[in-house]
Amino acid sequence: MMKANHTQSATVMFILLGFSDYPDLQVLLFLVFLAIYMVTVLGNLGMIVIIRCNPKLHTPMYFFLSHLSFIDFCYSTVITPKFLEILVVKDRSISFMGCIMQFSFAVTCVVTEMFMLAVMAYDRFVAISICNPLLYTVTMSQKLCTLLVTISYSWGLISCVVFTYSLLILSFCGINIINNILCEYSAILSASFSDKHLTEVILFSLSNFNTFCTLTIILTSYLFIFVTVMKMPSTSGRHKAFSTCASHLTAVTIFFGTILCLYCVPSSKSSWLIIRVSTVFYTVVIPMLNPLIYSLRNKDVKETFMKLMNIKLFSH
Repeated sequence: MMKANHTQSATVMFILLGFSDYPDLQVLLFLVFLAIYMVTVLGNLGMIVIIRCNPKLHTPMYFFLSHLSFIDFCYSTVITPKFLEILVVKDRSISFMGCIMQFSFAVTCVVTEMFMLAVMAYDRFVAISICNPLLYTVTMSQKLCTLLVTISYSWGLISCVVFTYSLLILSFCGINIINNILCEYSAILSASFSDKHLTEVILFSLSNFNTFCTLTIILTSYLFIFVTVMKMPSTSGRHKAFSTCASHLTAVTIFFGTILCLYCVPSSKSSWLIIRVSTVFYTVVIPMLNPLIYSLRNKDVKETFMKLMNIKLFSH
């Protein structure tokens, strides 16, 4: 089977349509998404540098945030360059192995980010429930934080292997059209002429397991956070506690809200535009928003950024 797949990979092609049905907007869309990609790269890499440079930010919350920024940078870099390419060239084709590779890297980033957001929700619960900085750093030790991050990356890779293998056991032929900006699972699956029952079961089981697990951790953590905060005697204390969760809650709402939107949109010709716009938001815009969400509401991050800019200006 693997030998047959190796042979077919040389003859199978996919065509990414993207927004080809809007030719007058191609250049404008290219410029807009190029700007978004540049902000994404600078924002996420800048967030990592800022966290590393400021000792005040060497806490579990920022440790997880630096990994979230790294995942967003990787995710955007896997998707956006090819998307920008198909906006300006006539040849929108991608090879079978190129399509599988793009999907594999993308699904690794998505699943890892889901579990990273769940880990960050647990971290917020521990921070608010303990209410003591010393005990918080003892409870969320470096060893525990590294273990949680390792589990997130490991499960992302395991999910990638399972999803990718479930596609590689199928057979494909000829040129196949993908009415989207990227090689996503259902589009690749629909292009196969093999029996898809096992692959569909794997897709349904593993994707729902990942979503259910991460949402359960996040919702449970925030339920306990809400109960803990409401027991606080002072209004200012409650306001401060809720404000520490605002950035993460915003990121979670945007991330999982877009996933639910993609799940709910029916796969019909009339909804193709909605699916493409939602996919662009999910794959291109969200990686840009995360560093902005966490930096705009964070005094320490903004102060460190200003210090770095002042140092650079004085050096010139």
